[in-house]
Amino acid sequence: MESRRDSFAVTAFDRNGVVIRLPLRSRPRLLHTIYSRMYFAIYPGDVLRKDLMHTLLAVKNLSVYYRSGASRQHAVEDVSFDIGVGEVVGLMGESGCGKTSIALALLGLLSKKRADVSGSVQFLGKELLAMDQSALRAIRGAGISMVFQEPEIALNPVMRVRDQVAEVIHAHKDLSWAQCRANAELAMARVGLPCTQRIFSAYPHQLSGGQRQRVVLAQALACEPALVIADEPTASLDARSQDELLTLLRELQRELGISILLISHSAEVQARLADRLMVMAGGRIVEQGRFEELYRNPAHECTREMLRTSAPADVAEELEFEMVT
Repeated sequence: MESRRDSFAVTAFDRNGVVIRLPLRSRPRLLHTIYSRMYFAIYPGDVLRKDLMHTLLAVKNLSVYYRSGASRQHAVEDVSFDIGVGEVVGLMGESGCGKTSIALALLGLLSKKRADVSGSVQFLGKELLAMDQSALRAIRGAGISMVFQEPEIALNPVMRVRDQVAEVIHAHKDLSWAQCRANAELAMARVGLPCTQRIFSAYPHQLSGGQRQRVVLAQALACEPALVIADEPTASLDARSQDELLTLLRELQRELGISILLISHSAEVQARLADRLMVMAGGRIVEQGRFEELYRNPAHECTREMLRTSAPADVAEELEFEMVT
């Protein structure tokens, strides 16, 4: 009879394309890429095609329409992009252009009563738009997580922050509550929060803005997802806290090998993290490419205007920025 441990095995490819079978010691869940050994895995019992080994998320012809009475208004129209394993992709645009609508659509967080979502969103070869809420809940937090721009809204004001991180772990791992709380403390330490009882037992209002955002980041990374969607993660922070958070994000991205979809209207934020940049206007992606290329030679007027108004002088000088006029 097959043992519990053997039943939790994943079929995958190693770096040479050889099929291997990896035993798991936790309950089945969506796995991220293990960079130290270059294994690529998905669900237990499934086989990951070789053509997906470098593509984590593939979005094709994504459209989002919001309903209001008898009228429909488009927020996102025919958007296509992909995110590679370990890649940081920036999504830039003015407020109201559809950036957050894309993020919510990817995670199935838009109400079907108010929004129509069409197209294709494949995560490691799995079609997310075809999944029910139960299947999506298994992916949220474990496969794809999100850092919201307002930690005051994202966090429960009447629950201690350690327990809020522990809840994420408890939802995806077969651990006791005590183990989840211990792992939550490790997750909070990883994002630079002091390992003190005062911090662990604090309510959100007892922490600074920068500390609250680190708690939200600890929640997002607690189950080691493959992809983190960061929606304006520095919008509510002062200059010093913003600099510290961006440095931390870059360090954690390199350490964990995660992919990031970085949503921000700030060229300075995108310059610090993004490998590749997508620019949105009017619900469409109007330009995309390597960040350095768009920085030196923006072709679309929207890209040009955004970079001209928010490009930090030191970054522009470093990239030998040549604005097309």
